[in-house]
Amino acid sequence: MRIGIDLGGTKIEGIAIADDGRELTRLRIPTPKGEYEAVVEALAALVATIEKELGRQGTVGVGIPGAVSPATGLVKNANSVCLIGHPLDKDLSVALGRPVRVANDANCFALSEATDGAGAAGQVVFGVILGTGVGGGIVVGGRVLTGPLAIAGEWGHNPMAWPRDDERPGHLCYCGQRGCIETFLSGPSLSRDHRPATGQALAAPEIAALAEAGNRDALATMARYEDRLARALAVVVNILDPDCIVLGGGVSNIDRLYREVPRLLPKYVFSDVATTPIVKAKHGDSSGVRGAAWLWTGSASKGLQVGRDH
Repeated sequence: MRIGIDLGGTKIEGIAIADDGRELTRLRIPTPKGEYEAVVEALAALVATIEKELGRQGTVGVGIPGAVSPATGLVKNANSVCLIGHPLDKDLSVALGRPVRVANDANCFALSEATDGAGAAGQVVFGVILGTGVGGGIVVGGRVLTGPLAIAGEWGHNPMAWPRDDERPGHLCYCGQRGCIETFLSGPSLSRDHRPATGQALAAPEIAALAEAGNRDALATMARYEDRLARALAVVVNILDPDCIVLGGGVSNIDRLYREVPRLLPKYVFSDVATTPIVKAKHGDSSGVRGAAWLWTGSASKGLQVGRDH
């Protein structure tokens, strides 16, 4: 069996799946606050609990909100800052006494949907996370494209394409740049964009519901968001030309995106047609943890890989 773990800021979720993708068990525990050693212990304990329940040992993959640097072997770019600068894969491998694979959580999402989800029929799949932040992952031939810098698919930290005058220079991003895609397309960014015109502090699902009900201000906010999403995805299509784009994260539950964004895409894609399917994740919030389990679908190779072995 394969064990997958999704390491989040507030909770750690573990899952075990059979070779055919059937879920065998699922457990959740709180994430220890700010203590790296406690996180490693919690991960190891969760694996032990799963294996005790099922009476057998499995492979272990972990999705994290960051990446393991190929240059140093240490976690970088993690919003769970206690992980930064530590060899999480190596330390967890020592704690468990077996190899462990660790990958970015957006890569895990993309791998899940490319393996047995909404993108399973595609050779090249781009997975998008539209949530508190904005992330992306690329799967080619069933394996995650990581790259020599471990940043392949980091779509959210590129500038918004074809910016309008009122979009320059853009909001400051936590990465230090201005005008990143994340500052336009995250759930909080959608809410922030709605406030100046309305004075209302509404969450993304509330804005979408008002738009569906015909509210003029909400329709205008959603139209801006949809055009920005189309522009940002057009760059991906122009570079990668994927068979499928799969959306995940909280904002991906807004159904109108799947109607409006494909309609806008041809305006920006460098082709006579723009028919790239944009679809909702099949496994929803479970895709990250399932993808961590699927990290053990093949062996790692330079650049095109499923994770690091230790």
